[in-house]
Amino acid sequence: MDLQSIKNRFGIIGNAPALNFALNTAVQVAATDLTVLIVGESGVGKEVISQIIHASSSRKHNPFIALNCGAIPEGTIDSELFGHEKGAFTGAVESRKGYFETVNGGTIFLDEIGEMPLGTQARLLRVLETGEFIRVGSSKVQKTDVRVIAATNRELLEFAEKGRFRQDLYYRLSTVPIRMPALRDRKEDILLLFRKFVVDFAEKYKTTPVQMDDEAKSTLINYPFPGNVRELKNLAEQISVLSTSITINGASLKKFLPEKNGNRMPMLASDAAHQSEFSNEREILYKLFFDMKKDVTELKKMFVEILQNPSLAGATASFAKESLASDFHLDGHESSSIISHPKVGHSVSQPSYFQSTNGQPVLLKDDDILQHEEIEETLNIMVIEKELIIKALKKHKGKRKDASIELGISERTLYRKLKEYDIDDL
Repeated sequence: MDLQSIKNRFGIIGNAPALNFALNTAVQVAATDLTVLIVGESGVGKEVISQIIHASSSRKHNPFIALNCGAIPEGTIDSELFGHEKGAFTGAVESRKGYFETVNGGTIFLDEIGEMPLGTQARLLRVLETGEFIRVGSSKVQKTDVRVIAATNRELLEFAEKGRFRQDLYYRLSTVPIRMPALRDRKEDILLLFRKFVVDFAEKYKTTPVQMDDEAKSTLINYPFPGNVRELKNLAEQISVLSTSITINGASLKKFLPEKNGNRMPMLASDAAHQSEFSNEREILYKLFFDMKKDVTELKKMFVEILQNPSLAGATASFAKESLASDFHLDGHESSSIISHPKVGHSVSQPSYFQSTNGQPVLLKDDDILQHEEIEETLNIMVIEKELIIKALKKHKGKRKDASIELGISERTLYRKLKEYDIDDL
């Protein structure tokens, strides 16, 4: 099958050299069973390449399935791919076949392979090397004949160097690498694609296809399109629906483009993952600090009420042992007592008193004076985070979804934290 026939069949528009090279490579490798790794930014059409490879191979009459590894929860991805036995885990009420079993003889497209957990990566490596897999909860080795095509928008080699992706799996997957060019690297195709999209949307919405003047064409070609073909298609649809004029000039086009494109430099995959992890940790710590502030505020209010109520003056000394009294000012006068703070650890140096509402000091007896006490308080983030997770699970009676909402993190992140801190379901 020639290149133009491939483009017509799969609706591919463009003649950029980088695009043609990627398509030619896909057609050439289709006749083999080699593993292919498709690399490219989000929105460049990586899944179309996998479909071309399958449709041009001897497996074209067998099943083809596309999976997004980032969309499958970490706790269930092994079961999804390899299946499980009855009773293998909570909720496994019956045995289930995985995709490597049901797609036997066909092709599996694993999109966003960089999001796959390390444990699952080891299982996948075994399938690629020996064609063998084991269901979750089973000890029986099964065989499969599945071709794997993987895709990623990350630099997996850098991921591997950071220990977030298996290096041996990377080299096994990238037997034949295919790099899909970004739209900004194939500027000669932008106008062709835009024209195709506006004609399609005009037919869909029963309108007249919009035209562009030279200024608008120049603006469109020089826009970086971080979302690639997907973003261009969305732009064409917006203009087709919202434009009040048949001819679009440069000023009109700019109204549909983001005002600030921001930094278009790619972020390293490891840095992006680290930033995500840091964000989750920070959210939990913020919640902890807000809760602590609320508790301290309530404690101070109670203390003020006791000091300002003469009938409670006799109980002031005993209550002061548990309060943060050294910071209060009553009626414009600061308390002259030097009281031990349970966390700071200051000791009493002289007889102490509190100013009551009638202006008379309330003396504290020697045995009422607070003694020096040091309380060792952990500042370990992991310990605090674990306690918060346990508290949230208990509050919501083990319901992970409700607990994750309470903690301000995703359910997937919560599941990972449960495994990391070895927390059983409550």
